[in-house]
Amino acid sequence: MYHETEHAFSEGDRVQFTAPSKDLRVANRELGTIEKINDAGNVQIRMDSGREVVFNIREHPHLDHGYAVTSHSSQGQTADRVLIHVDTDESELLINNRFAYVAISRGQYDAQIYTNDRSELPRDLSRDLTQRTATGPEIEPAAQKIEPVAAQQAPEQTQNHGLEMGIG
Repeated sequence: MYHETEHAFSEGDRVQFTAPSKDLRVANRELGTIEKINDAGNVQIRMDSGREVVFNIREHPHLDHGYAVTSHSSQGQTADRVLIHVDTDESELLINNRFAYVAISRGQYDAQIYTNDRSELPRDLSRDLTQRTATGPEIEPAAQKIEPVAAQQAPEQTQNHGLEMGIG
């Protein structure tokens, strides 16, 4: 669902496109960094691919800050470090082993998980929601468990528990 909101952008801001554009050759949720912007609404963005995109924000207003992205929209992307928020009270359709794989595998060097309930985290991230076909044979999937590598309480956090997972 689209709803219009006002954003203030500056040079150096990380941004993401919130709608595809054939004219600009950008995909939905593609990320970049604002290199130049002026009062007339002209924007120059260096895409993460290295390509430069220039347009007027009034002609393509589908732009948002790109400092945080959903696990779904991060598929196919890699970052040096990822921070993952896991609310164990969320739906089992959202928090499962597929979510865990996509979220954690985006980080090239480091992934840190923050959660509201450390004791429920391994169970929730190990949940298998693999769809089985009605005509195919029923095959038991291999048990998948996500075990914390190291856990530490972040000093500035009071109610969320930090779970740090080093990758690499």
